[in-house]
Parts: sequence; structure tokens; C-alpha cells
Amino acid sequence: MSAGLRRGLADLACRALQATLPPSLHSWGWAVRCETAGIPDDTKALLFALDSACGLMPRAVASHLLQPFAWLTGDGAPFSEGSIPMTIIDAAMRRPRALGIACAIGAVVLGLVHLVIASAPTRYLGVNAGALAIGLTMLALLGRALPLGRKWVGGATIAMAGALLATAFMGTEVEGISRWVRLSGFAIQPSLILLPVMIVAFSRGHSVVTTAGVVAAAAAMALQPDRAMAGMLVLGLGTLAMIRRDRHSIVALTASIAGFAVTLARADPLPAVPHVEQVLYSSFDVHVGAGLAVLGGSILLLVPAIVGWWRDIGNRATYAAFGAVWFAAILAAALGNYPTPIVGYGGSAIIGYALSLLALPKLAGVGASAISRVRGETVGTLSDRHLLVGLA
Repeated sequence: MSAGLRRGLADLACRALQATLPPSLHSWGWAVRCETAGIPDDTKALLFALDSACGLMPRAVASHLLQPFAWLTGDGAPFSEGSIPMTIIDAAMRRPRALGIACAIGAVVLGLVHLVIASAPTRYLGVNAGALAIGLTMLALLGRALPLGRKWVGGATIAMAGALLATAFMGTEVEGISRWVRLSGFAIQPSLILLPVMIVAFSRGHSVVTTAGVVAAAAAMALQPDRAMAGMLVLGLGTLAMIRRDRHSIVALTASIAGFAVTLARADPLPAVPHVEQVLYSSFDVHVGAGLAVLGGSILLLVPAIVGWWRDIGNRATYAAFGAVWFAAILAAALGNYPTPIVGYGGSAIIGYALSLLALPKLAGVGASAISRVRGETVGTLSDRHLLVGLA
């Protein structure tokens, strides 16, 4: 790429950013453009312009999305820097776990909208709402008691793998498939609860113990068999292996591929259950509003991974694993008769999504983005509690 082209692209990125930013953020756009113009090296100027765009664009998009609701402030003025909505957006962007909580709540609400439009039994709505309450409660309790990175991670991984193996041998069996455990009349799918947090936690740090736990989980998916969860394991570990090619990742990925191959060889005759499987298609047959609710809720599941990838370079492997895990769950629901996560009926995926947030950092690193350069601010201290209060 020639120097002139790099400089032209940098200027184009700055102009696009200026055109996108709302009036309250125009001064930031000018500051980014001026600083870009002052960088003599064309490559560094282009990288700075792109980094600035990635840092400021989420705020700009959020501001435009919230614009129709500006009348709630009482004067019809657009949301400005320092306003409650923009403070909430700032906190969410900086705190991946809190952002995940907001996305979980939004996805469950959209799922309830779909279930209401689709005339699902009222009990289904209660189960999904109750699962959200249970998942967030577990997240809060475990988040305080078990700081990630301690020795308990290895033991917890082995315990979770043992639970998945126990499900394969002693779980509720339907047509030769054993994926569920019955508790108080409800069918729970342990793999949807435990496997996502195992994969995302594995991305934060490997050891012989955690690798053994993941290998045992791959064997459990083959024994159950569970093609969707085995595919989740392959996609999640494959994504990690591409980012960090270490021995533990390769061993775990090899075991997951072998387990997935076994599930492909074994029959999976279970039909689709209404409001649980094939929801991505059946919802549009019911009503376009239900279909859009399902689609929007599914997209929300990936937002923490996308935002974290752009804002927290040091933890990209974790965000990539998180995004791969839930993308795999959505893809499996689109391709076969497997539960549609969060937006379909079933509490296991809701609890699993909440628990997988445990492995995300509480605070994202901002780095040398345009926000910190222009504003001269350090990372904020707004707590998750304040964010949740603001959302409420």
C-alpha cells in the first residue's frame, strides 16, 4: 500500500468518524482529525485513525440509537456527555461482564416477547424469567467468592467434566440419547450450563488439570452424544488455537475434534420441540415481530465479544472464545434440532450464558484509544452495581 493511499485512508476514516458522531461529540472528531494530520508517519497515522474510530464509533452508534428517546430527559435535547444514558453507555463499554449482564437481560426479554406472540404456555415464560434470576444470582455470588485465575479453576473444570460424564451415563435417556437431568420435574441440560464457562475459562489460562478436564468434556459429548455441544467445543477451542498455538490448546482441540467426529457418526433422531428448536425459522412463520425479536436477541448474545475484542486487546483470546461459543450455539440451532439459546424456551442456556460471563474481565483495558488521548482520562471507576441501577 503506497504512502499516499495510507494517508488518504486515514483522512477518509477521520471524515467518516466526524460524519457519524453526534453534535455533542463533534469536538472529539475534530481532535482525532487534527492529531492524525499531525502524525508524520503515514502508517502510524492510519492506525491511529482506525483505532480512534473503533473507540468512538460504539458511542456514536449508541447515541443515535438513543436519540428517539431523548424526550425522556424532559427537554427533548439529545443525550450529552455526562448525562445518565451516556454514563451508562460508558460504563457498559468499559465493563464487559456488566455489558454481558445487560445483553442477557435484553435477550431474555426479547425471547419472552417471542414466546408471547407465539402463544407459548405461560409456564414457559416463568421458567425463562426464573432461569435469568438464578443465573444472575449465581454470577453475583460466584463472582465475589471465586476470583478467576486461582487454583480453584482446575478443580472446578474437573468437577464440571465429571458432571457431564455422569450425565452421559446416568442422565435421562430419550431414544438412546442422554443429555438431560431431571430436577423437580424440569429437564436441565448440563452441557449448556457448564460447557460455555469451561471453554471461556480455559481461554484465560491453561494447565495440565484444565486440559484434562476439557478432554474429559469432549469424551462426555461423544458419549451422550451431543453434536451441537461437541461442535461448540471444536469451534471454541479452534478459535483459541488460532490465537494461541500452545500445547494445551492443541491437545484439547484434537480431543474435541475426535469427540465431534463420534457424534457425526452416531444417529441423532430427536425431533424438533415447539418453542425450543427451529425457533429461528418458526418465529417468522408466526409473526415478523416474533422473528425480529428472536434475531435481535441472538445478536445481543455476541455483543460482549465484539465490544471486548475492539476495546481490550490484552484479553482478545477470551472474547474470541466467548463469541465462538455462543455463535456455535446459534449456528447449531439454525442447522439442526437443537435448543435455540436464550430466545427459545429453556433455562439451561440462560443460566449457562450468565455463568460464562464469569470468565470475562470485569474491567476492559482502554489502551491508547482516542477516548483516553482526547479526554485525558483514566479508566473510570463506575461500578457494575451503578450500571445495573441505571439500567433498572
